[in-house]
Amino acid sequence: MQINPGAAEFPHRQIAAQLKAQVRRGDWAPGERLPSIPAIAEMFGVAKQTVQRAVDQLRVEGILITKPGSGTYVRGTRRRLNRLSRGRYGGFRGYHTDLAARYRQQLVQVGRAPAPPEVADAFGVPDGTDLLCRRHLVRTDDSPVEVGASWFLPKDTAGTSLERAEAFGRPLYQEAEEATGRRYVSATDTISARQPSREEAETLQIRPDTPVLHLLHVAYDGDRKPIEVAQATWPGPMTTLTEEYRIPAPAPEQDPDPGLVLG
Repeated sequence: MQINPGAAEFPHRQIAAQLKAQVRRGDWAPGERLPSIPAIAEMFGVAKQTVQRAVDQLRVEGILITKPGSGTYVRGTRRRLNRLSRGRYGGFRGYHTDLAARYRQQLVQVGRAPAPPEVADAFGVPDGTDLLCRRHLVRTDDSPVEVGASWFLPKDTAGTSLERAEAFGRPLYQEAEEATGRRYVSATDTISARQPSREEAETLQIRPDTPVLHLLHVAYDGDRKPIEVAQATWPGPMTTLTEEYRIPAPAPEQDPDPGLVLG
């Protein structure tokens, strides 16, 4: 391990690149603890502050995770989100992919809460209107990977199971269909990138300067009226969004209109 003092690249970036290469080679496995900051500094012959900057960079990139009082580890999970929210509905109605072996969703709060602007806009109500909110946290074995919330109009959920602080043994949309008497027919997904709020950074165990990906999912009934507005926020560097789709074939060539004069 060495750095090139004459290179244009800053020393901490050179160190980060070499550490990243070692992780990619498998020198340190997912979940494995790296040597201490002083030990790495000694390996490269640099100050501890230089190594700390390299580690901070790799934390922002989602490659490393630091556990206070324990050390720095290779992050064990990079969440792959296939087809955005469509995975919650499955390939056909009633089908639900079981992710329990890898992800654990924990219901953290159920009750009335003021609607944030993007949720209020989706429902067509004033900002801050009290709506029913079901908040959740998704974890892997080593870290939280998603904070989210599902919002409903109180007039649709009054006296139903959706108001209870309990998890259901089936997807939320199926419970909502039965509780509200309205069928999910279409949906829109809007993805944006931004800096996390203080609460999001603390919950996701990321630095405040680590970007996050944010999803706004609006599910509609057959009359194009929103049933549910869901939010999900993921640490950007450890999240990949994958969309697989078919590319249309070329349109068949047609004979020109015999009445059309070309030239």
